Amino acid sequence: MTDQLKYVPPAIWVAPESSGGTFASINRPVAGATHERELPVGKHPLQLYSLGTPNGVKVTIMLEELLALGHAGAEYDAWLIKINEGNQFSSGFVGINPNSKIPALTDNSGDQPLRVFESGSILMYLAEKFDAFLSKAPAQRTETLNWLFWQMGSAPFVGGGFGHFYAYAPEKLQYPIDRYAMETKRQLDVLDRQLAAHRYVAGDEYTIADMAIWPWYGGIVLGQLYGAAEFLSVHEYKHVRRWADEIAARPAVIRGRKVNRSFGDAAEQVPERHDASDLD
Repeated sequence: MTDQLKYVPPAIWVAPESSGGTFASINRPVAGATHERELPVGKHPLQLYSLGTPNGVKVTIMLEELLALGHAGAEYDAWLIKINEGNQFSSGFVGINPNSKIPALTDNSGDQPLRVFESGSILMYLAEKFDAFLSKAPAQRTETLNWLFWQMGSAPFVGGGFGHFYAYAPEKLQYPIDRYAMETKRQLDVLDRQLAAHRYVAGDEYTIADMAIWPWYGGIVLGQLYGAAEFLSVHEYKHVRRWADEIAARPAVIRGRKVNRSFGDAAEQVPERHDASDLD
């Protein structure tokens, strides 16, 4: 029996000096800023502070899709937030998102700057601001929001759960990997069953639900997340794969996936974006 299996929680938890793993340097049990630093501001009303993780990609895809539709007001500056270096704990970033998580957005088009944080909230805000990718018809709107919030509630099991223990934890532990692999596969099955009957997640129209779900679940079945495609037997989810391939081929998705990316293939990296030509 290992020491891990013998662990007995103390009466009062005390944070360890180091939690180990990839993100040990930024894990802490308190909120708030760790240092003073103002965020840069570019020329466009929309200012995005993010990183090209699945949650960040949701928003850059949305912005690029809006621009592809001809919404000039969706032009944006995208600034890189290096989470491994703790940029999200600067006073400027905490002022936009007190939860210190990417992505965070400011809209300076009104009388006063407006902050928007949480990726789902940003997608809804942009959809309503530009009247795009979210139907006003009650039934379709509700179905889209059903799936948007499904993703928001489910992805922590995929990222913070499966992804952490499978790819980032300091040691491989069977129990948490089994626990979160089971839940990740269940979620993929939920999605596969929905996509067996519909072209897109919420029906026949491409919506913010697809933009929210694709970077996570599309990324898994396309082999873009955690190197876990074989481990999770993603070939079983043929409808998710059909949908993931279709979304991946959209020009705005190809562009959006590059923004705030500072890892992987160098040809796919555009750490900052201030003009459409930055992606050309």
